[in-house]
Amino acid sequence: MKLRALLAVTLLPSLSFHLCAITIRGQHETKAGNNERKAELEVSSLKQQARNGDAQAQYKLGRAYMTGNGVPQDYEEALNWYKSAARQGFVDAEFVIAYMYEHGVGVKKDYSEAFAHYSNAAHQGYALAENNLGSMYERGEGVSKDLREAAGWYKKAADRSDPVAQCNLASMYLLGKGTPRNERLAATLFEAAAESGYAPAQENLAWMYYTGTGFAIDNKQAARWVRMAAEQGYASAQLDLGYLYEQGKGVSLDYSAAYMWYKAAADRGERRGKLQLKKLSVLLTPDQVQRANADAAKLTDSLPKFDPGNGLASVGGLFPRR
Repeated sequence: MKLRALLAVTLLPSLSFHLCAITIRGQHETKAGNNERKAELEVSSLKQQARNGDAQAQYKLGRAYMTGNGVPQDYEEALNWYKSAARQGFVDAEFVIAYMYEHGVGVKKDYSEAFAHYSNAAHQGYALAENNLGSMYERGEGVSKDLREAAGWYKKAADRSDPVAQCNLASMYLLGKGTPRNERLAATLFEAAAESGYAPAQENLAWMYYTGTGFAIDNKQAARWVRMAAEQGYASAQLDLGYLYEQGKGVSLDYSAAYMWYKAAADRGERRGKLQLKKLSVLLTPDQVQRANADAAKLTDSLPKFDPGNGLASVGGLFPRR
């Protein structure tokens, strides 16, 4: 759920040269072998430091076991080392433990344990944990549902410029959940999170411009922000952008572009996109449909699949709700 990179995983780029395949493979395996030996040596050093009580080494060793980098993947061993680091106040370890319990990564899902560890990290001023703790209060997971408490924790993280928390808090201001309704504060927070590149905030900001909520109606601004979210692979924003092209709002009327974005959204599981494809296919020639399908496939392959993180659902989309 959380839109954060817990663990950095670096992949060697796939190289393609018009040379002897055996030569290329031999070079690649030698490099990979060197990397493996290097990782094993690093883990050996980490183990010694970790056993000597070095909290950072304990955390890094936990990460090595979690990812299988230099050692066989072992979630139980990872959790043990993370807990050793957490007992020494290493806040990153507290957060990862909470995440593992919240999502059932290598352990049985346990919201109470997740809440306890997020709480420990949040009380140390860790913004990601503050946001996730707010999410647990908002959803009533591991703790009794308390929207005021949720808003309070979102605000702490938002004040540290965490974009997910800014978006969550903005949604609560806009909906009047746990805090008095305030469209201007919602707009300010959505804008801050959107400028940080958080796709749900970009879509919500587009909705505010489109509906004239907190801003004067501005379809061009709506199209600008929803495009940014769509180009990150955010399916509901792709649906919205398709709708704008279909209607010619904020962008030029373009059924082919509308079809392409609807198809991209449908490929990401957006059911409403599939329904729109049938409608538009009768307005386009077979060649146009074929090209739009090909363009959508390239688009889907080139874009990441967006995970909104521990965030609220969109406050509103541009595509009409039926």
